[in-house]
Amino acid sequence: MTTLPDAPMRQSLSRYASALTAFTSSGSAFRVLHSIPQSPLPPPQTLYVLDSSFNPPTLAHLHIAASALLHDTQPSSPPKRLLLLLATQNADKAPKPASFDQRLLMMQLFASDLQSTLSQAQSPTTPSPSPIGIDVGVTKLPYFTDKALAISQSGVYPPSTTQVHLTGFDTLIRILDPKYYPPEKKLGALDWFLGHHRLRVAYRIGDQWGGRAAQDEYLRELELGKMEKHGGKREWVTEGRIVMCEGGKEEEGAVSSTMARKAAKNGDRELLGKLVTSGVAEWIFEQKLYLEE
Repeated sequence: MTTLPDAPMRQSLSRYASALTAFTSSGSAFRVLHSIPQSPLPPPQTLYVLDSSFNPPTLAHLHIAASALLHDTQPSSPPKRLLLLLATQNADKAPKPASFDQRLLMMQLFASDLQSTLSQAQSPTTPSPSPIGIDVGVTKLPYFTDKALAISQSGVYPPSTTQVHLTGFDTLIRILDPKYYPPEKKLGALDWFLGHHRLRVAYRIGDQWGGRAAQDEYLRELELGKMEKHGGKREWVTEGRIVMCEGGKEEEGAVSSTMARKAAKNGDRELLGKLVTSGVAEWIFEQKLYLEE
């Protein structure tokens, strides 16, 4: 692994700690703390949002983001941008096992590694491809519909920007579970979001999800109107507001933050290198992260 420059990284870590303190005491619900590249890019028409705890960011996150940015077949007008979003609604408490400032620094390293992956994947025959910016942001809001509204109202991106939220099948099940929308417990709470934005859902690998056929069938039931009694709409599927996509290479097996933390705790550099990007792996060992849960 390449050794990371110590002083700039520690300066970035300190900067994130200060930015988090300022954000926590502010009235803002959403804020961008870092952008790659730092030079201004044209305002995006499509914003891909990858919302996670990033504890740590993994190759599963990379596969989901790269797949969307390179292969999204839905109408997604350039220029495109990716937002890595960390929810800090508990920023006044000590998050474990990695602090929020450490996660933000790892998100920055992950963004740089992702940029390299995107550059290598660009076809040499593509004439002057539009640069894809990556933002590292924070929000105080716990629910993704509220996060989407805060992003739209923040003024950071044009009001016409289409948000494409990148998530996994396990999260889709929670999104379409009426119990999370009190007091009516109806999916009508999703009308505004899915009227303006989209969900790009990665298949989950592993027997507990029943394979691709079972995951496709879940969405098929929504398309057939079997969730209408709860406020679910067929057009969310027929109009491509919710689509399934590849989330990783099945032959490589499942990848998770839990697995990465365990590899770090065991000092297994080889395994960790198969679970996270090179910059993130180096930082984890440099900072001795995840030695204790």
